[in-house]
Amino acid sequence: MHRSKEHPANRSISPTPPPAPPSRRTSPAPGSSDFLQLNLDDAPVGGRSDWLARELRRAVADGRLPVGSRLPATRTLAAELGVSRGVVTEAYQRLIEDGQLAGRGRGGTVVVAAPVTADTRSTEGTSVAHRPPRDHRPPVTHRPPRAHRPPAPFAAPPGPEIFDELRTAPARIDLAPGVPDLAAFPRAAWLRAERAVLADLPSAGLGYGDPRGTAALRRAVVNWLARNRGIRADPDEVLIVAGTAQGLGLITDVLHRDGIPEIAVEDPGSLGARQHLQYWRMATPPVPVDGDGIRVDALRASGARAVLLTPAHQFPTGVVLGGARRRELMRWAADGGLIIEDDYDAEHRYDRAPVPALRSLLPEQVCYAGSVSKLLAPALRVGWLLPPPKYREAVVDAKRFADLGSAALPQLVLARLMESGELERRLRLLRRRHRRRRDAMIAAIRAHLPGATVHGAAAGVHLTLTFGPDGYRGSDTDLAAAALTHGVKVHPLSWHCQRPSPPGLVLGYAARTQDEITQGLAVVGEVLRSA
Repeated sequence: MHRSKEHPANRSISPTPPPAPPSRRTSPAPGSSDFLQLNLDDAPVGGRSDWLARELRRAVADGRLPVGSRLPATRTLAAELGVSRGVVTEAYQRLIEDGQLAGRGRGGTVVVAAPVTADTRSTEGTSVAHRPPRDHRPPVTHRPPRAHRPPAPFAAPPGPEIFDELRTAPARIDLAPGVPDLAAFPRAAWLRAERAVLADLPSAGLGYGDPRGTAALRRAVVNWLARNRGIRADPDEVLIVAGTAQGLGLITDVLHRDGIPEIAVEDPGSLGARQHLQYWRMATPPVPVDGDGIRVDALRASGARAVLLTPAHQFPTGVVLGGARRRELMRWAADGGLIIEDDYDAEHRYDRAPVPALRSLLPEQVCYAGSVSKLLAPALRVGWLLPPPKYREAVVDAKRFADLGSAALPQLVLARLMESGELERRLRLLRRRHRRRRDAMIAAIRAHLPGATVHGAAAGVHLTLTFGPDGYRGSDTDLAAAALTHGVKVHPLSWHCQRPSPPGLVLGYAARTQDEITQGLAVVGEVLRSA
């Protein structure tokens, strides 16, 4: 086949280069780093080490690099910034000499100290050699300015942040209620169950799931409730939630949209639960509690269409809802009332027979809530809600749009522990330990607070004290504040009351040793005598 010669003009035109393949680079552009959003364009020519050292000091000072933070390897950061490794090494060395960083060999370079002053401007442009000697620098202080310092927990009526403030308040002995024996968490059993779950879990199990919770945990919860609380239910009736707190929020939101503007609460009753209801725009009319539990006649008189109860072990008094009251309450519910049953520590009992859950008697009118917060640890944030049929779909919808469902992996691990019998074994161990600690607290109260009356000793993980007219006559908030100044943390009973009440204290014993309990009550006794 004849081929014509190429025209000379065509030979002078360069062929169009093929398009470059798409870049697979996922790291920042050269000259920049994700670490502290460093950009070399901000560095002066010839002063890159000075610039990097200043940026590191500023990050340590403003908290972006807190104590314990690990810095990138010098080779890695140098490659990202497009500088020599010596530039990064010199910057790191300056902060090492200043005492803010330390080289830990294979552990890398780590932040080991806060800056000597919160004003980072004093370090900019100043080399270590030109700074004043360490002994003449302003002293290190971690205390925030007075205007931003949080108030003492007992300085004002308790607000929404009160439990956060009390948890972070320093104390030698914490006798605040609501915390289980965290040291008894079954770490080894949890790890074994977690490994087994991950070994058996198909890849599809890591995707989005049923907003009601995993089928495995809902089955396990049904079996647990049948064995321990006398409740017969189907797994489809169970909704897994992030603790009882979320369960309360979901049902409260649904009730509010159904035209129910208030939920009656026990008085005294849990301040925390009341705060949750009020956050969701619910009024919380108080209904008095006596030795048989909530006064149903007063509940009727309140006109409320819903009530939140702790019938198995009332918080904070510890009374059990009596048989006659239960029957009266069932009649109130049959007339259209809704009972929200918080079964928060029903498994923890020592000197009395178990009582059935209200949900087992009237499932159509009871929204049942439970969790493992007092049995294992609050940090798991795993609980369950059994809404009545009327509200079930609406509560599931509320859960779906809240978070698409709780985390699946902890649910599967917990389900395995429940079905293996590990949770029952854990409960038996805790009952023995809690009984000893409760007995130690009662003995210490008798020794150091002889004028106090103890309530709720037969079950639960806390005791309530009240002082008669011949005992302490002051404010229980002042008493709790004084105890905290002496290193002991307690709740004043008045926190949990909406109506006037005698002074008292609410004391947790599950998380403390017998010696700590005895020492803590001795301090409270000394404070009381000096009041």
